[in-house]
Amino acid sequence: MNPTADTPTPGEEPSPEPSAQDIRRWRQYLADERAEAATYRYLADRRQGEERDILLRLADAEGRHEEHWLKLLGGHADQRLRPSWRNRLLGFLARRFGSVFVLALAQRAEGRSPYSRDPSATPAMAADEQIHEEVIRGLATRGRTRLSGNFRAAVFGANDGLVSNLALIMGIGATGVSSTFILISGLSGLLSGALSMGAGEYVSVRSQRELLDASKPTQITLSAAKSLDIDANELVLIYRARGMSKEAAEHRAAERMGLFSCDCDPSLSLNPEAGDAADEYEEVGTGLGAAVSSFCFFASGAIVPVLPYLFGLTGMTAVVVSLVLVGLALLFTGGVVGLLSGTSPLLRGLRQLAIGFGAAGVTYVLGLVFGVAVG
Repeated sequence: MNPTADTPTPGEEPSPEPSAQDIRRWRQYLADERAEAATYRYLADRRQGEERDILLRLADAEGRHEEHWLKLLGGHADQRLRPSWRNRLLGFLARRFGSVFVLALAQRAEGRSPYSRDPSATPAMAADEQIHEEVIRGLATRGRTRLSGNFRAAVFGANDGLVSNLALIMGIGATGVSSTFILISGLSGLLSGALSMGAGEYVSVRSQRELLDASKPTQITLSAAKSLDIDANELVLIYRARGMSKEAAEHRAAERMGLFSCDCDPSLSLNPEAGDAADEYEEVGTGLGAAVSSFCFFASGAIVPVLPYLFGLTGMTAVVVSLVLVGLALLFTGGVVGLLSGTSPLLRGLRQLAIGFGAAGVTYVLGLVFGVAVG
């Protein structure tokens, strides 16, 4: 039985007094539950319909958990602790932004719940936290879908700019040329790379959308069905080519031609063929949006390694400052990708750092070899 501060009923043994460690842990749980409930309510205020209802239900569940810790603490609940820094950050972001980033952070927070390892928490509470992680994952997925097209171009553009221009500067610098030449080369690499990335993303996304459009079913069945030969109904072939079974295709074709209407099997009954949606390929992004994102973010990434030279630094000082700035930027972009993907921001940041510095190291060594050979 979980220890409580309640007065025992006659015939029951008194509950053991909780330890100071237990009290502090329960107070922390209580503060975090209150903070999480408030975060979900902040997020709900920025949403409508189904998403709002889901978030409010999550807040209610956190309220039930809060009642559990209040019961355990009894009179010890008067002294409150501040929520963990993670929950304070979530609350701040939810009040200011309410974006997919907050949902991604909340997903990780729910996934790290200690309730499954704490005997003071009930099995139902531990199960709630596991379910909450999946609920938040589902809500975050909607935001990730809206971001994925242009965000992909932005992140790839920024990282390409950071890595490619750092590698260019390191390789050229290793040959022993002047700082002015390095600066000019870096700015040239920025402009040419940004234009190339923007053009490449535009062509890539436009081509992808055109391929998807070419694969989308047309409305030809609406106009051609009335003229088809009933005894050799080729409309069946259309539905079978779309992946229907022979039975379902024959049923759908007959209904399309007006031979009958049957509600006996809803899976076979006819649904009106929808017209063009506002944007069926939202996760792909738009060609122009991807191109602009890629151009701007490549340029913003590529300018970072050049900054020390723009401010007049030279020699090894400029190299070290450039490496530090690029390293911080790579950690940031990798961390953002980690947050949005629901994985560890630190691991993703370190991965980006290793890739970027690895590429720069290779070009630096090649530049040294080339410089020695030319000299």
